[in-house]
Amino acid sequence: MSRWRLRALIIVIYVVIGIYVAWVHDYITPGLLRDLAEALLSVFLWFLVLLGIDLHVSG
Repeated sequence: MSRWRLRALIIVIYVVIGIYVAWVHDYITPGLLRDLAEALLSVFLWFLVLLGIDLHVSG
C-alpha cells in the first residue's frame, strides 16, 4: 500500500472514531444532524430556496 493511501486510511479511521465518540457523549444528536442536513440542502439546492420551496427536514 502506498504511503498516500495509508495516510488517507488513517485519517478516515480517525474521523470515524471521532464521530462515534462524539455520538456516544451526546455532542452529535439527531437534532444536530437534522439541522446539518437542512443547511447542506439549502447550500446545494439554493436555487430552490429562491423559488420559495421549503427545504426543512421534518422531524
